[in-house]
Amino acid sequence: MRVAVIGAGVIGLTTAYALVRQGHRVDLIEQRDQVALETSFANGGQLSYRYVSPLADTGVPLQALAWMLRGDEAPLRFRPTMSLRQWRWCLRFLLACRRSTNRRNAAHLLRLALHSQQVLRDWREQDGLDDFAWRANGKLVIYRDRAHLDKAAAGIDASADQQLLDARGCGLVEPALLPLIDRLQGGIYSPGDEVADCHLFCKRLLQRLERSANFRLHCGQAARRLRREDGRIRSLTLGEQELPLDHLVIAAGAASVALLRPLGIELPIYPLKGYSLTLPLHSHASIPETNVTDYDNKVVYARLGDRLRVAAMVDIGGWDASLDRRRIAMLQRLASETFPAAGDYRQATQWAGLRPATPEGTPLLGACGMGNLWLNVGHGSLGFTLACGSADLLCDLIDGQHPAVALDGLVLAS
Repeated sequence: MRVAVIGAGVIGLTTAYALVRQGHRVDLIEQRDQVALETSFANGGQLSYRYVSPLADTGVPLQALAWMLRGDEAPLRFRPTMSLRQWRWCLRFLLACRRSTNRRNAAHLLRLALHSQQVLRDWREQDGLDDFAWRANGKLVIYRDRAHLDKAAAGIDASADQQLLDARGCGLVEPALLPLIDRLQGGIYSPGDEVADCHLFCKRLLQRLERSANFRLHCGQAARRLRREDGRIRSLTLGEQELPLDHLVIAAGAASVALLRPLGIELPIYPLKGYSLTLPLHSHASIPETNVTDYDNKVVYARLGDRLRVAAMVDIGGWDASLDRRRIAMLQRLASETFPAAGDYRQATQWAGLRPATPEGTPLLGACGMGNLWLNVGHGSLGFTLACGSADLLCDLIDGQHPAVALDGLVLAS
């Protein structure tokens, strides 16, 4: 079959890869001049397969109010706008801030994440896909606040291979944390988690795809008019070209909202802006080998080859992906206080991007009202983690096969 995929970030590229592996012809469409220049360019790098709790949880609204009083130094910053879409999203987010809802959605995410880990393993072993700074190095979430640690400990899933550690145990797992031990209450360690460079991964996927006669990349072109006939999409317009298709996959992140609105499809997606620093390392001995998440500051640290990636913060306040110098300065300060010997954070490469998030924190996969129109959107901060599994499941659906794992909680409500 001929399948068009709109969006060439990690979600669109993995979707194209899964489809080409199954023998389909794929046209991958990207409005930027190159692939993976948006949210996939400089994300946190952690493949956090077991720590997948959504942002929406009990206590978060009160915590967010306290953060708002801190202004630019808050891990989460809310800037109200006149947008009805923003307020609808926020209302659904508040309704999802219940412990029972959080646990249910976390279970959906864990199911998809573990499948995604297996799919990436298969691609690496069966296809020889490599050279993107992948390591199986585990993940350690550290807690400075006792109440936050106790709450997290109560939610540990026995099937997720997670370990509750005291402060000293955190230092044993990750010696780079030893100078911080007196400020830690403990942590949760997931030894099976991994790390990789998402942008490099996207480039390696593209190299593999371009070897196939069944693949075509259309960069620097935006998909325009979609021609509908008999309840199906028959073609789309690229510049002066009309591209016929059997199936269409929307994998354009936050831009998917505007793409589908003319079809009468409203996606419950809003962009959550995040920031990152990429620091060339002075000495590997002074930085963490394990993925580290500083829960209370909402900062993640991941070594990607000879660089340290530091990512953090959530801004809810519109569709502008430009750098906010005050937020970057805050991230530099937090990182330099945590791992001061890693290097000069003022010299790090700075980045900001928009994470396409649903209020519940679960992505939207599968059909969406037309016989050949498919969604692979809304992965939030877990796009890299969930990409391979999401692509595999969507390929099953397009093939008319039963998906490898249940899609409960992962589909667009009708």
